Amino acid sequence: MSEQEIKVPDLGGADEVEIIELLVSAGDSVEEEDPILTIETDKASVELPSPGAGKITKLTVKVGDKVKEGDVVGMMEASGEADESDSSGDSDGSENEPEEKAEDAPKAESKAEDSKPAPKKKSGGSRKETVLVPPLDGMENVPVIEINVSEGDTIEADDALVTVESDKATMEIPSPYGGKVAKILVSEGDKLSEGDKLLELTVVEDGDDEDEDQGEPPADSGEQAKPESKADAAPQKEPATQPQGSTYEPPSPGAKVHAGPAVRKLARELGADMTRIKGSGPKSRILKDDVQTYVKSQLQQSQQGGSVGTGAGIPGVKLPDFSQFGNVEREAMSRMMAVTATNMQRSWLNVPHVTQFEDADITDMEVFRKSQKAAGEKKGVKMTPLPFILKACATALAELPQFNVSLDMERKEVVRKQYIHIGIAVDTPNGLMVPVIRDVDQKGLWELAAESAELAQKARDKQLKPAEMQGACFTITSLGGIGGTAFTPIVNTPEVAILGVSKAAMKPVWDGSDFQPRLMLPLSLSYDHRAVNGADAARFTSLLSQLMGDIRTLLL
Repeated sequence: MSEQEIKVPDLGGADEVEIIELLVSAGDSVEEEDPILTIETDKASVELPSPGAGKITKLTVKVGDKVKEGDVVGMMEASGEADESDSSGDSDGSENEPEEKAEDAPKAESKAEDSKPAPKKKSGGSRKETVLVPPLDGMENVPVIEINVSEGDTIEADDALVTVESDKATMEIPSPYGGKVAKILVSEGDKLSEGDKLLELTVVEDGDDEDEDQGEPPADSGEQAKPESKADAAPQKEPATQPQGSTYEPPSPGAKVHAGPAVRKLARELGADMTRIKGSGPKSRILKDDVQTYVKSQLQQSQQGGSVGTGAGIPGVKLPDFSQFGNVEREAMSRMMAVTATNMQRSWLNVPHVTQFEDADITDMEVFRKSQKAAGEKKGVKMTPLPFILKACATALAELPQFNVSLDMERKEVVRKQYIHIGIAVDTPNGLMVPVIRDVDQKGLWELAAESAELAQKARDKQLKPAEMQGACFTITSLGGIGGTAFTPIVNTPEVAILGVSKAAMKPVWDGSDFQPRLMLPLSLSYDHRAVNGADAARFTSLLSQLMGDIRTLLL
């Protein structure tokens, strides 16, 4: 029998990692690739395999120790073929030499496995590419709602790989290459951010079938790949731990928590209730990253005024058992409804709202608008009142720039915007969406009519891109097509004002000598009283009334 060291193999770039479990004891017999101990990286738990068959003679580490690549964790007596090869040594010094080489062999093979994508450097043949999530216009942690390809499919460049859904829209992620799908690395429901792995693709460069031998994952399914495949599998679940909501699980009495000692220690230090944390590791094991993300999300909710059920210092509402009064049904909120509820409550709790009301005489504006019907038919554009309201708001924002700001309360600064982008709230079957029209002050009425109609249709079809819903300075929400005389819209923070438009109605208006029938449009301006005072709000609505009362003033 010959004794050899058990060393920590390549950790895929990780530095020191913590031992969270010892799987064998001194005296145990093991086979090659049997797990010796479990270590925990920042993102996953990985089992360290035995470099060969034999008997464990000594373990030099304990749970909680930190190790790195090349560290010795124990000793073992090799058996079988290792005995025969070691017997050729004539001295104690020479015996160690073949052992070290034998021990290095798995590392070399592992490195050979890691370097399998090397064929991409060859000319001709095929190469294996890992397709990553491209930039998502600032979005993070968007869920996968559909996988559009299967392993073994042959695809072309720009073919849709997966479909993801943001708060406001769905979008397809295209393939950057043509080739054969070797391995899909995500599942429906996973949450993705820029740079996450989507799938492995075998790209054929000259049309031959060499990729069948070089690029297919089944060729990598040998015993040496076991620890590597576990490490590789972990990042597939990683994105699911990022969003705030995904780390919370309602605690259940007597529920067991799967986590290593180091993770439990971190949770104790941070005061985190581990029964409320959803684990993303193997078998739902809680990792350090899960604890940190959970604590971060709780801090953010506290700083932003609490979650949907609570506010800053406001007790939540305890619901009764409604079934005692009659039959009830429960259904999960849609993603959009949950996000809207959270955003509305955050705005209401953080913004001191005041609403200013005004009526605008749009009699002459409506006469002019209707006179443009024939011109609109030629252009293929319908002229609605919205372009006039947009243009009037852009003029008012330029004249009263205190409405075109955001407040940075942490730094005690006012952010003054040098652009005028206006959001328009669109009622859709899926909920309220707010696309943004950019540079409203620089566009004419026909251009605004065409763009607002296009964005509204995209909103109804859930085809809006994230960039098309960002950057607004001010929002217009109209209930005129439904009815009502006035309402108090909630400011869409970090904007400081929102204009509500109700249904126009004919009213008798005194002209100084008689009552005249005039078409009056009710306006409701809600504003953040920290940024805007009441006098300025009255000036803003009066200016809007003046601009829409005589549209010629929009040309001045």
